[in-house]
Amino acid sequence: MANSGVQLLGFSLSLVGIMGLIIGTVLPQWKMSAHVGDSIITAVATYQGLWMSCAFQSTGQVQCKIYDSVLQLDSSLQATRALMIVGIIVSIAGLGVACVGMKCTTCGDDNKVRKARTAMTGGIILLIGGSFLDVLGGALLAASCPQRKQVSKYTKNSTRSSSSTKEYV
Repeated sequence: MANSGVQLLGFSLSLVGIMGLIIGTVLPQWKMSAHVGDSIITAVATYQGLWMSCAFQSTGQVQCKIYDSVLQLDSSLQATRALMIVGIIVSIAGLGVACVGMKCTTCGDDNKVRKARTAMTGGIILLIGGSFLDVLGGALLAASCPQRKQVSKYTKNSTRSSSSTKEYV
């Protein structure tokens, strides 16, 4: 069984992780593209997030637009949104279960074995909610990026005739 200090450290790190998860879900910097025109004045950086898209111009102007409809979004973006929200909810539930099972709390049973199992169950729920679901959501979004076309180094030369009788050395 862990002592109370280790449990408090794990609880506080989990709380910081959930806050980071919420901030990462809300921020619009999920996809980035930049366009630089003929001069630096026309440079525009576009950021797309789960909830809005923003354009940052080199003059300092920022324009953000919240997505109007969920149905207009890509399926990968919809799935990522859902997985991130479910990950946040599961992580908060795991934090609640872990809080009940901690030694320094008086809620729940006075049975030490049962409290230790409850704390361990809360930790497992936190791992599943915070890690697996959110990594899966990020992987879905990363897999939706367009692939680059493969350009062959060798060009096909179609000027040769197939019925040529010339011998090559």
